[in-house]
Amino acid sequence: MSSSFDLERASAAVQAPSVMTTMQEAALASDAKERRAHRRRREWGARAHLVFVALVVLGPLVLYPLARLVLLSLTGAHGEASVHAYAAFFSNPDASGVFATTVAIVFASAGIASVLGVALAALLFFRPFPGAAIVTRFLELFVAFPSFLVAFTLIFLYGSQGAVSIALQQLFHLSAPPLNFLFGAGGIVLAEVVFYAPFVVRPTLASFAQIDMRLLEAARSLGANGFMVAWRVVAPLAWPGIAAGTILCFLLTLNEFGILLVLGSAHLVTLPVAIYSSATVDLDLPVAAAGAVVMLAMSLSLYALYRSVDRRQAMGAR
Repeated sequence: MSSSFDLERASAAVQAPSVMTTMQEAALASDAKERRAHRRRREWGARAHLVFVALVVLGPLVLYPLARLVLLSLTGAHGEASVHAYAAFFSNPDASGVFATTVAIVFASAGIASVLGVALAALLFFRPFPGAAIVTRFLELFVAFPSFLVAFTLIFLYGSQGAVSIALQQLFHLSAPPLNFLFGAGGIVLAEVVFYAPFVVRPTLASFAQIDMRLLEAARSLGANGFMVAWRVVAPLAWPGIAAGTILCFLLTLNEFGILLVLGSAHLVTLPVAIYSSATVDLDLPVAAAGAVVMLAMSLSLYALYRSVDRRQAMGAR
C-alpha cells in the first residue's frame, strides 16, 4: 500500500512541472495577445488622428486652397479646362526678364547670406568672444522678425533721408545725401542678406557641434594650418548642416515678398511681384494662379532637396 502511494506521489511530482509549463505558456500567449490588441488599437488611433488632422486642419487650410489654385490655373475664359493661363504667363514678353531678375536676386542674396552665415557661425563656434552667446541668442530671435521691418530699418538708417546719410552729408558738407541705393537691386540684396544670414547660422552651428574636436587637434598636430583644417576636416564633416542652411536660405529668398514690396521699383519685377500685379492690378486671376503654381513647384523642389539633406544630417548625428 505504501509502495502504491509513493508511486502516485512520484507520478504527481513528474506531472507538476508539465502543468506549470502549460500554465506559463498560456499566460504568455494571453499577454502576447493583449499586447497585439493594444498595438492595433494604438495604430488605429494614430490613423484616426491623421485622418482627423487631414480633414479638419489640412483639408480646409492647405489642400483645398492648393487644389483651387491649380484648378483656377487650368480654367479657361468660359470655365472650360485650358492651359491658356500658362501660355499667357510664359508668352508674356516680360516673362524672361522676370525670371532672370528673380534668379539673379535669389543667387546674389542667398549666396552672400550663406557665405556670411557660415563665416559668422565659424567665428561664434571656433573663436568665441565675450558676448558670443548673446549674439547667438539675438540671431535666433532675429529670425522671428517680419522681413519688411528690416527694409524699413535700412530706410531709416541708410535711405536718402536716413540718419546715417544725413550725418554723412553734414559731416562732409555735401550738397546732397551720399547714400541713395536702397530702392533697387542693391537695397533688396542688402536687406535679404541681413535678414536671411541668421537662417544659415543655426544649422551650421548645430553641424559644428557634432564634430569630434579630437580630429581637429590631430590635424593640427600633424602640421595642418587653419585653412587646411577648415577645408579638409571641418567642411567635409559639417557639410550637411551647411548645405541644409544654404538650401533653406535659397528657399526663403525665392519666396520673399515683403522686402521686394518695400524696396523694389517699377523696373525691378520679380516672380512674386509679377504674380501680385497680375492678381491685383491686371485682375487676371488665372494667369496669377499659373505663376503661383510655377513658383510653388520651384519652392517644393527646393524643399524636397532641403528635407533630403536635413534627413542625411539627422542620420549622421545618430
